Amino acid sequence: MRNISTILSIIALALTGVLFYLHFSSKGASKNVPVAADKDGHHDFKIAYFDIDSLQSSYTFYKDALEEMKGKESAANAELQDIKAKFQRRIQQLQEKGPTMSQAEGEAAQKEVAKMEQDYRKREAQLQDNLQNQQMDMTKLMRKQIEDYLSEFNKQKGYAYIFSYEPGFIMYYKDSLYDVTGELVQGLNEKYKSKKKK
Repeated sequence: MRNISTILSIIALALTGVLFYLHFSSKGASKNVPVAADKDGHHDFKIAYFDIDSLQSSYTFYKDALEEMKGKESAANAELQDIKAKFQRRIQQLQEKGPTMSQAEGEAAQKEVAKMEQDYRKREAQLQDNLQNQQMDMTKLMRKQIEDYLSEFNKQKGYAYIFSYEPGFIMYYKDSLYDVTGELVQGLNEKYKSKKKK
């Protein structure tokens, strides 16, 4: 999962480089939107970033969702342990009866054990799929909340780009002056708190 994130980050960085090149190299293009310039003629092209690890450790929605996911994972593990315990008890019963079983009963017992094992594997796969889907849904929801909030946030700030930073992301230098993580966390938490009250 982290490899995919790194690959997407590299692609995004490469595309940003291409956009920079296209933006600053096409002087004669008539469709370019002019970038605001100050009185000295300098263009105002602002970029900001937020630290994804700091956001996740401070964003109340993420912490609540993580706790909920841990609860669901524990429930799934408990269900699997219960199935496994029943499975083992049944095997023990069949082993105790083994010496007195006829050949037909032995074959039936083997089929029963094979079906129980198959049912266990099937349920295990279902629970894992459910957990992965719920985790993906939670990640998508958090991403949408961040994007929606940044859209509003940026109306006043006027950044051209706001990147998310995480360890492993190819960014060789980041000036903390342009770190908007604190403002982002505060705004997202306030929004989430007001939604929880409803």
